[in-house]
Amino acid sequence: MGLEAACKVSFDGKVSEGKALLESAELLFRGDFRVKIPFQQISALETKNGRLTVTFPQGVAHFELGPAAEKWRDKIRHPKSLLDKLGVKTDSRVAVIDIDDGNFRAQLSERTSEGLENKLAKECDFIFFGVTGKSSLRRLDNLLKHLAKTGAIWVIYPKGQPHLNENDVRHAGKAAGLVDVKVVGFSSTHSGLKLVIPKTKR
Repeated sequence: MGLEAACKVSFDGKVSEGKALLESAELLFRGDFRVKIPFQQISALETKNGRLTVTFPQGVAHFELGPAAEKWRDKIRHPKSLLDKLGVKTDSRVAVIDIDDGNFRAQLSERTSEGLENKLAKECDFIFFGVTGKSSLRRLDNLLKHLAKTGAIWVIYPKGQPHLNENDVRHAGKAAGLVDVKVVGFSSTHSGLKLVIPKTKR
């Protein structure tokens, strides 16, 4: 996840207080009404007096963000790549487990030559682990055996599912002896929670 802020938004003749969310590839608002604006659909973006004005095919939305408006504008104009947000570097040793995302795999192939498609090395810098239900989380104990002391397990899970949410992943990580340090929007359908070994146990 990127940024979030409580703010007032005006759109399509309506005004509402609510929460604005800046994800990896879209701008969201949840209040009395909802707005979802993919970055690729934005045709104009400007700020003035703390207001972020966004023009897209469905109309023009005004976000009253105060001093943060320019920061949001810049992040929309120059979004970080997914791998940058995940922390993957060119020399990272990476394992990908149960993630069927062609775009993600293609980005990994371009970024690092150390990718270990669906295989676990003894000491991985990153393990990307896709889960669809709570039962999958039991594998964290085994994955931990393949993690470098300063490495991370990114648990990738579907958004908006009642049977599996961020807290479920967090609790499973804690049970395995890991702590959560970051959440990102992995895609339009999935989120990622970063789990690491506590500093006191490295």
